[in-house]
Amino acid sequence: METSESPHEAIPLVVGCPREIKSQENRVALTPGGTRQLARQGVRVLVEAGAGFGAAYADEEYAEAGADLVARAAEVFAAADLVVKVKEPQPQEIAMLRPGQILFTYLHLAADRGLTEALVASGATGVAYETVQVGRRLPLLEPMSEVAGRMSVMVGAYHLAKHAGGRGTLLGGVPGVLPGKVVILGGGTCGTNAAKVATGIGADTTILEVSSERMTWLDTAMPAAKTLYSSEAALLEVLPRTDLLIGAVLVPGAKAPKLVTREMLRHMREGTVVVDIAVDQGGCIETTRPTTHENPVFTEEGVIHYCVANMPGAFARTSTQALASVTLPYVQLLATAGLEAACLRAPELLGGINCHRGRLTRSEVGEAHGLPWSGVFE
Repeated sequence: METSESPHEAIPLVVGCPREIKSQENRVALTPGGTRQLARQGVRVLVEAGAGFGAAYADEEYAEAGADLVARAAEVFAAADLVVKVKEPQPQEIAMLRPGQILFTYLHLAADRGLTEALVASGATGVAYETVQVGRRLPLLEPMSEVAGRMSVMVGAYHLAKHAGGRGTLLGGVPGVLPGKVVILGGGTCGTNAAKVATGIGADTTILEVSSERMTWLDTAMPAAKTLYSSEAALLEVLPRTDLLIGAVLVPGAKAPKLVTREMLRHMREGTVVVDIAVDQGGCIETTRPTTHENPVFTEEGVIHYCVANMPGAFARTSTQALASVTLPYVQLLATAGLEAACLRAPELLGGINCHRGRLTRSEVGEAHGLPWSGVFE
């Protein structure tokens, strides 16, 4: 590894937490409890006024925990060495980033070339929660995958209601009436949590998966759900009978594969519902396009699509607490040790670095956009 004497390596780093400005994003990257822990380690924490309101945290709680409250996001970005967020930086936030600064947040760069190029051009180091990997686990993505997976059945069930434009099917059925059919693409964290809720309400639930090892685990852990090897033929067989299709496919750091084409979608009945949790990574259904909590659905080929790109933001307090509990140890490490020392102590952070000093450093992102990339500390 190269050594560095740049200002952002000063110990301890100043940590900044701005208010999220993406539409209907109410989560916050730091809780007052996390702020208190950082302050006890001698870390200066700057929090933009109102940053915690959406998650029901008052400014006074941050002040009592030791944070310095500032009025504007510009003050956070100007003074912080390490900026912690929840969602990818918006254009006005990218404009405030500077070379040598560390941005720690969800990035999902493989789905957005413009964001990728702008973040690289800023010279900041972008560390993405979703590409920090420990073994086969994505520990900073898992809590939000759990929330999104459970939500997917809830929102899907709502939009199946006739007044919401759906077919009018109650997923759990009633005595004498068969339950609705839920098909889940992917048996990872998202898919498993979706299946927990779907089977819990009595829906006929099938999980499509390619890993025989994972299917064996699912068969033991979730006997109420059926497993089916994922293939085009299998999808064509189940789609005509599906009431709710949930896309829960993830390739770490890469664009999601398009498993369901528009032509395949035509096999579903009018008024059925698709929830594409993979929308942050481009979606695993060809007709997917990002929506917001304000306008969450659209209809293509007679099928209602729910493709909100920040689903966990709907349950901001729960999501904030779940996210902060897993990100805080890394925030503490980065703030007290600096980037390079933190990567030595927690090597998984290297995989989280998507861009560094004006260079793209994540191969999957480079391949998704046809852009050059190189190793982090080359």
